[in-house]
Amino acid sequence: MLITLNTSPPDAPKLPSVSVSPSAEIEEGSSVTLTCSSDANPAANYIWYKRNVNADLSSVSEGPLFVLSSIQSSDSGQYCCRAENLLEITRSESILIDVKYAPKLPSVSVSPSTGIKEGSSVTLTCSSDANPAANYTWYKKNEDSPKASGQIFTITDFRAEHSGSYSCGAQNKLGRSNSTFHLIVVAGSSTMIVNIIGTTLGVLMLILALLLSLWTRKKKALRSTTEAHEPIGIEVRENAHLMETKKKDVEMSLWRARLCRMYAPKLPSVSVSPSAEIEEGSSVTLTCSSDANPAANYTWYKENEDSPKASGQIFTITDFRAEHSGSYSCGAQNKLGRSNSTFHLSVGTGSSTMMVNIIGTTLGVLMLILALLLSLWMRKKKALRSTTEAPAPEEIELDSDPEYENDSHTAAQTEDTEEQEDMV
Repeated sequence: MLITLNTSPPDAPKLPSVSVSPSAEIEEGSSVTLTCSSDANPAANYIWYKRNVNADLSSVSEGPLFVLSSIQSSDSGQYCCRAENLLEITRSESILIDVKYAPKLPSVSVSPSTGIKEGSSVTLTCSSDANPAANYTWYKKNEDSPKASGQIFTITDFRAEHSGSYSCGAQNKLGRSNSTFHLIVVAGSSTMIVNIIGTTLGVLMLILALLLSLWTRKKKALRSTTEAHEPIGIEVRENAHLMETKKKDVEMSLWRARLCRMYAPKLPSVSVSPSAEIEEGSSVTLTCSSDANPAANYTWYKENEDSPKASGQIFTITDFRAEHSGSYSCGAQNKLGRSNSTFHLSVGTGSSTMMVNIIGTTLGVLMLILALLLSLWMRKKKALRSTTEAPAPEEIELDSDPEYENDSHTAAQTEDTEEQEDMV
């Protein structure tokens, strides 16, 4: 039996050498193998280290091979290996692992962040984690040509026509990622709101004044026609006036009763807190309210989702993210009906909802008042037409009222007495 003995003298580990495979550019998701080798007698044991942000070394693996089967951007950094035997410990020089990856989802910041006023300067900044560094391009929805290129995009004189959906595209040779957001002249721009609401009120008040003028002229013309073509005596006119007064009292009583009756929910209004720009990660509270009798129950929905998001008058999103952006609706319902109010939420667009709610509520109330006045005018017109077409005085049944019957009977008795006195 031949026994071979290792007669080589003991030797401490030499400076370890480190190799990386593949040796070309490392892309995220690929497999990477680090190899450490050192001449030593007896054979060395190996430990791998990674240098952290504080420049300290932390062990990540043992053995001559360190395999990263699906390397990630977080694996980038400096690595070294340690070789040791009974005689000595030696450490290799550090090697840099630079993982290349496509841009992550860009984030967009808006300055000023509290609200965009008409005529102000708006600066948009786009940033994305990428290696190599990303190039940035700005687009507006429904426009084919890019609005600008570069990380910063400035609109020096923001107007209503600049409002709309924008996107920031971050791109390098490994891929592309887009972030979409919405810009609008918000409630902080008092000029814009006042102009919109002021114009709406002006037009509606003009229409209201015109209808009242037409109604007054029509009423006057009908009264003139009645007085000219109907040979009504003074007493008949007074009685007709009394009947008209009673009729108005009855109509007023019916109107008051109608105001007190139950009704379906009106168009709900939604308030958003915070009312300024919604930042990612913040808590957003939505409050829905609607005029209804009996009181309404509230349900919250998101567009393209069948199940309701929540129930109750208040809906809170505790950690608002990009995926929470979209169109929402608040449904107010009681046993008499249902009414919905739709609005939009997105990162950086908390204030747009307020303007939509203010304008929507204002228009809803004004249109309700206008419809009410038109209804009253039509009823009044119909009542006046009925008065015009009434039968001749001799066909009016005045004795239908007990008070008129007593008055007529008393007058007849008085006339008989006077005739008897004349005969005597």
